[in-house]
Amino acid sequence: MYALSLGRRLGIDVERIRPQLAVEDIARRYFAQRELADLKALPSQLRAEGFFLCWTRKEAYVKAHGAGLSIPLDSFAVSLTPGRPAELQSADSAQWSLRSFEPSPGSVAAIVGEGKDWQTLHWSWRP
Repeated sequence: MYALSLGRRLGIDVERIRPQLAVEDIARRYFAQRELADLKALPSQLRAEGFFLCWTRKEAYVKAHGAGLSIPLDSFAVSLTPGRPAELQSADSAQWSLRSFEPSPGSVAAIVGEGKDWQTLHWSWRP
């Protein structure tokens, strides 16, 4: 997956939803308290998807900053409920836009871009 822009910072992440992953153990270690509560509130059949929605959104945000993991993943929060809009809650959330999408069945992706006045265009191809 590629993301391109002219004159603004971007971050993108894509993950295949892997239900066998110990999502709650990882969430306890890296997610903000609100995210962990939201994840636990999901029906069990939606938890893996919710986890990966959260993970891709968080990864896209730190990548957009370009600071790597010097930004603690629990220092900001994102929404994670499947079917609900992607939201970012951070000290600088007014500077960023967060979008989430399904690039292929069984996968989720997120893109964070600087500013509010941009749109996404999606193309896909099969080699």
